[in-house]
Amino acid sequence: MVYNLALNYVQNVEDAEEITQDVFVSVYQSLHSFQENSSLSTWMYRITINKSLDFLKSKQRKKRFALLTSLFFDNSNDIKHNPPEYNHPGVLLEHKEALGKLFKVINELPNKQKTALILHKIEQKSQAEVAEIMNISLKAAESLIQRAKTNLSKKLDNSEG
Repeated sequence: MVYNLALNYVQNVEDAEEITQDVFVSVYQSLHSFQENSSLSTWMYRITINKSLDFLKSKQRKKRFALLTSLFFDNSNDIKHNPPEYNHPGVLLEHKEALGKLFKVINELPNKQKTALILHKIEQKSQAEVAEIMNISLKAAESLIQRAKTNLSKKLDNSEG
């Protein structure tokens, strides 16, 4: 559950493994403070989402820094930074390009919309479960999912046109 959710955020096996490890370390260190206001799995979903979002923010900061420090190799016009490769083990080779484009657009959504969409459409959670995991009302979850679908559709239409 933790690994699959992290993988849906980062679309890279090694990064998902790193996040999974961080989540279980965090769960172990924080288990004494778990208040049982929600189920253990809901609590772990929240930790995984937070760790995944933190990982992506950190990765983005590192990318920006690397971009600012040097775009090219020294003594050459060769570009130093290549776009990340979509690396998900459950995807057939012929579908990787299309799914890579889809996840690129999903990653452009605001974090709350992205989280609601991943939980509902990819993790197959009900709207009520999404609301519980995100600690928001059912109406707010429904709204986030709908806005995410609308924005995703617009972005996909714009990228194809």
